[in-house]
Parts: sequence; C-alpha cells; structure tokens
Amino acid sequence: MRRYLAAFLVLTACTETDVGIDTVAEGAEVYARSCAACHGPAGQGDGPMAANLIAPPPDLTRLSARNGGEFPRDYVMSVIDGYHRGARFSAAMPEFGAGDMGPLITVKGPDGQGTPVPRALLALADYLETLQRP
Repeated sequence: MRRYLAAFLVLTACTETDVGIDTVAEGAEVYARSCAACHGPAGQGDGPMAANLIAPPPDLTRLSARNGGEFPRDYVMSVIDGYHRGARFSAAMPEFGAGDMGPLITVKGPDGQGTPVPRALLALADYLETLQRP
C-alpha cells in the first residue's frame, strides 16, 4: 500500500480518476466510520473519544489555513496512510495504510501518467478538503 502512496506523492495535485465515483460522499462515509470518534463530526477535534486521548486531535477544518490557504492533499494522504508521521503523532491515530483501504483507482497527474491510489484514501482526502474553513 505504501509503495502506491509514495508514487502518488511524487505527483502534483491530481483530480482525474479512472472511474466515475463521488469521492466526497464516499469520503464522508469513511470519515464517519473511522475518524469522527476522535476528530468530531465536523472535524474540529471534538469527538466523543477526544477527551480520552493524551493529545487532543487536531482541528481538521484548519488544514488549509495552516498551509497558506492551500489544502495540503499529499501531506494529508500521507499522514492518514501512516507514510509521513513524525514523533509528534499520537499512537492513537491508526496507520490506515497498514490495513486494507479497499480497491485501487488510477489517479492521473498533470503529465497524464496514472498512479494507483487506494480509493478510500483519495475519497477521505477529498472529503476533508470540503471541511476547510478560513
């Protein structure tokens, strides 16, 4: 799984996929199932499990604001996958790339080259981008 993410991270912003899926709706489902308990239903770090954690989960609605107004898609996907984590990341945050993130889809970069990416990972990143606020 991580080899696919590593290849993906070499690409710049990618938006075209090889299948017609509603990634935002699918990402909302993945988020509700796998993330909302800690990060909260609106992504603000206030989920019902947040109080039980040593370090509070970050406010996911401010990712773009903390990145100069641009959604850091590659970074977000690498953190979710577990590929890009530093010592400051809580062990409470699962490395989703270590498990099965479902079928792969091909994401085409600006050069037209396709890279296989786990469908759920792409969908979750697309959904998180919709949560951004100034």
